[in-house]
Formats: sequence, structure tokens, C-alpha cells
Amino acid sequence: MRQRMLLLLAVIFGLLAFVLTYQQIEAEKRRIAGDSETAILIQVTRNMVEGETLTEKDVARYTVKRRREAMANSREIPWSQLYRVVNHKLDTSINRGQILQTTDIKFGSRRNGFSGIVQDGWRAVSIPVDPVSSVNNLIQPNDNVDVIGTFRFPDVRGDSALDTVTLTILQDVKVLAVGSRWQSAAAAEQNAPRTYGTVTLQLMPDEVEMLIFASQKGKITLSLRNFEDTRIARDIEKRSVNFKLLEKEIPGYNKRREDRRNRRMK
Repeated sequence: MRQRMLLLLAVIFGLLAFVLTYQQIEAEKRRIAGDSETAILIQVTRNMVEGETLTEKDVARYTVKRRREAMANSREIPWSQLYRVVNHKLDTSINRGQILQTTDIKFGSRRNGFSGIVQDGWRAVSIPVDPVSSVNNLIQPNDNVDVIGTFRFPDVRGDSALDTVTLTILQDVKVLAVGSRWQSAAAAEQNAPRTYGTVTLQLMPDEVEMLIFASQKGKITLSLRNFEDTRIARDIEKRSVNFKLLEKEIPGYNKRREDRRNRRMK
């Protein structure tokens, strides 16, 4: 009887030890997970040798979990900093699938400034914005936007009966800076101002002239795109919205949204 009691106590203590150990392991897993965050890094898609110029075709996004402490001290380059390394030469050979680090790139002294992030043949131009026209100041460097303009035609006549017209001027435009900040949100200082009054875009020279003219003649609004969406909607290039078109197309807008919602529910 005594031996059975001792055996039963041993089993109970063993189970208790197992439960406590399991709980401790799970608590440690939760602690580690809580200290981790998702990082999107730059992965090289082919074998490259020292001196080769890195292009956007040579890299891809690589998503991984990293501890915050490790990320703060890491030399790995986040995807949001891609503009800093594209068109730079490699300082060392690198294998396909390798994560790009700051020590892999040759950074020239001139390229460390803001002019170094403007691609050859393009121009940087700033336009004034407010919280409404900049998606509540949520647009960040390296985002892509569409540029929308609202005008009254013809402006010189001052005829208050004329329609207001809205149209998409440019699509898939790269944002170089917001205010005076041209680092990504992740790389910006914690005490950096979150609001800004200008956005700097990368444009072709003839687009610069057109956008400056448009900004003087009407209201410019920026529409934020998904970071993977590079499509150009050809059907809206020749279209402009006024009151008559809006009244005509409202049923079509709602029908399209209803159809999309029904497809998701199936």
C-alpha cells in the first residue's frame, strides 16, 4: 500500500513538473514573439560579382521575423531603403538568395546626399500638401502615388456657372521625400515631426513643367497606392469627372462595389 502511494505521488509530481516546464516554455515563446517584429529585407535573386551594378531586377522582397534588438544593430538593408542601393556597384561578390547588407555596397560620397537618390534622367520637384491632400500625412518616402488635379475651366473667364473638373494627371509616381525627411519611416528618428507641408516627387522633366502649371491653376491631391501595385489604368487617362458624369456613373460605382463584395463572400 505504501509503495503504491509513493508511486502515485511520484506520478503526480512528475505531471506537475511537466506542466510547469511546459508553461515556462510557452511563456518564453510568447516573450520572444513579443520582442520580435516582421522585417522586409532585400534578397539578391542571382549570383553577382564585385563591381557589378545592382538593379531592381536583381532583388526581391524577403520577409522574416527579427528581434527588435537584433534589427537595431543589424547591417541588413530593409526593403524601404531600396532606393539607396539601386544603381550602386557591389563592393563584394554575393550569392543568389543572400540578404543584402550595407557592407556589400559601394556608397559614393555624392550619392550619400539627397541628389544621389534621384535616378538619372529624372527630376525631383516638391508640391505643397495638407493633411487631406496627403492622405492625412500618411504618405512616406518611397511610396508610390497617383496625382489628381481639380480645376475650373476656363479659369480666365471667371464664370461661376462653369463646372469644376477633376482628372488623374499622373499615375504610379515615386515619393522621394515628405517635408525635409527622405529616409523611410522605419529609419527616421523617433523625434522627427510626423506632419509636413510638402511632398517631393520623382518626375520626368516635361512632367515637372506640367505639374507645376497644374498646381498653380488648381488643387492637387495625392492618392496612395499599394506598394505592389504598378498598374497604369489606361481607361482613366482620357476621362475627367464633372457633375454630369458623377450623376451618370454613381449607380455603376455602387453596382461594381456590390459585385466585388458578393465575390468575396462566395
